[in-house]
Amino acid sequence: LEVRAHRKRFGILPVTKQIDTLAAEFPASTNYLYMTYHDKANDVEPCGAGAIVLGSGTYRIGSSVEFDYCAVSSARALREEGVPCIMINYNPETVSTDYDES
Repeated sequence: LEVRAHRKRFGILPVTKQIDTLAAEFPASTNYLYMTYHDKANDVEPCGAGAIVLGSGTYRIGSSVEFDYCAVSSARALREEGVPCIMINYNPETVSTDYDES
């Protein structure tokens, strides 16, 4: 927290960038996002308060589907309740192939 406070004092704040999943061939609308200190403007404006769904992290044979299903189910339930959410995950493959979910 001390480093964060120091950055804020000097106006060094992270921005949200969007990954271009279509290599600039077409406008990309998928929400694959990352945060960086290496720019000045957000690609996507923050939506305010919401929730974070933590994924299972690195996948292991025999565990990935169950944990990914839990994370996706959590995100769906929050969306149904009108709560904006993001999922933080290493590799949510079952989600990334379904653009209605991602």
